[in-house]
Amino acid sequence: MENRDLNQQENTNQEINQGRQHMDRQGNGRNRFWSGALVGALVTAFVGLIVVGMSAGIYLFGMRVMRSQPKFQPEKDGAVSITDGKGKKQEGLDYDKVTSKMNLIEDIIGQTFLYDEDAEAVEDYIYRGMLAGLDDPYSVYYSAADYQSMMETTQGEYSGIGAMISQNRTTGLCTIVKVFEGSPALEAGMQPGDIIYKVEDTLVASESLEVLVNNYIKGKEGTDVRLTVYRSDKDQYVELTMKRRKIEVPTVEHRMLDDNIGYVAVTEFDVITVKQFEEAVDGLAQSGMKGLIIDLRNNPGGILDGAVKMVDYLLPDDISKYDKGQGKTLIVYTADKNEKGDVFTASDKHQMDLPIVILINGDSASASEVFTGAMKDYNRATVVGTTSYGKGIVQNLIPLGDGSAIKLTTAHYYTPSGFDLHGKGIEPDVAVELDEVLKTQAVVKPEEDNQIQKAVEVMKNKLR
Repeated sequence: MENRDLNQQENTNQEINQGRQHMDRQGNGRNRFWSGALVGALVTAFVGLIVVGMSAGIYLFGMRVMRSQPKFQPEKDGAVSITDGKGKKQEGLDYDKVTSKMNLIEDIIGQTFLYDEDAEAVEDYIYRGMLAGLDDPYSVYYSAADYQSMMETTQGEYSGIGAMISQNRTTGLCTIVKVFEGSPALEAGMQPGDIIYKVEDTLVASESLEVLVNNYIKGKEGTDVRLTVYRSDKDQYVELTMKRRKIEVPTVEHRMLDDNIGYVAVTEFDVITVKQFEEAVDGLAQSGMKGLIIDLRNNPGGILDGAVKMVDYLLPDDISKYDKGQGKTLIVYTADKNEKGDVFTASDKHQMDLPIVILINGDSASASEVFTGAMKDYNRATVVGTTSYGKGIVQNLIPLGDGSAIKLTTAHYYTPSGFDLHGKGIEPDVAVELDEVLKTQAVVKPEEDNQIQKAVEVMKNKLR
């Protein structure tokens, strides 16, 4: 979790297309923006939804995928050892031919390239290219530095600007979808819908999301970063300067609304989210909560285990509605290309017996959809908002033993009823679009948010 990745973003696409028509009339400077955007759409290997620094795919940490692949050699720390690959030949890939051609290219570079070769960078891009060649936006290579950075951000803290970024999988453009309260981004005036055009003086419109975040936006705490964003609704470029600082990602926020309706917003699923969610729900319950609204809008996903545990916390353990659960409450199951996979069931002996409403939108992806799909299949929640993103595939994060890692798509996941939502998403029970004027507003109060107010209306009807 990136992805996600990861994005439909129909409204953003419309804005981009409108902006393109105008920008074409504005001269070469703006034409270069869209040229870069087109290149990005064609060459971007990493497409997703993330909170700055975090991939939005579903990560399954563990050894299952490694055990299922005999060619892997797990070490004591769970990483996969690296071998020279001699005598190994994957069907369709001629390693001798590849090696020969790489040697030829290296000779040409050595003899004719004007500048000094950065051998480490070349090697990294060889591995990146191998994963990019799979033509799967969710399968990526992490250098040792990238992997360390990504793992740090899943702990809930990172040094950056405090914004959630989405990369449109059609255009390749990186767009701000949420600005966190109290963040450098908010203080600088960043808005949802801002398209990141330049960082400092470097054009980044064609960069992948992970490269943009790790190589340009993140940096040493206390240093300044200058971003130029394009606002398509006003057809203007805006330069924003902000000072990087440690950001504690608010993965769970909660409050009590009128009529003792509890409200919990979950921005992503990482290692700290489960505890925060349980504490929020328990606190609201102790304060007299009669119904619970769970806001998963713009939530790109994250760690599958987090979504499973949170569903488990709400549902009883013994709902025998689906055979795969074998008498237990089935939450989600996976299947790889050999129809093998994992089954996740409830087991924590905890449940919440109160009405629930879940808010989703087109940027609710991956683990968010696991959570929503399970609650909907058991008729334990009414879903309000717009159709979710539709990412129903699983990525495994596999360390390679030298500090680097790969994230690889390994399976489909299915809601308890067997629904494969990939490419389709989860449709709401009550459809409602966010008011247009709110889409570029950085901070929206619950009483101003028409989708939250619709959720409140649905909840009040449940409580009657």
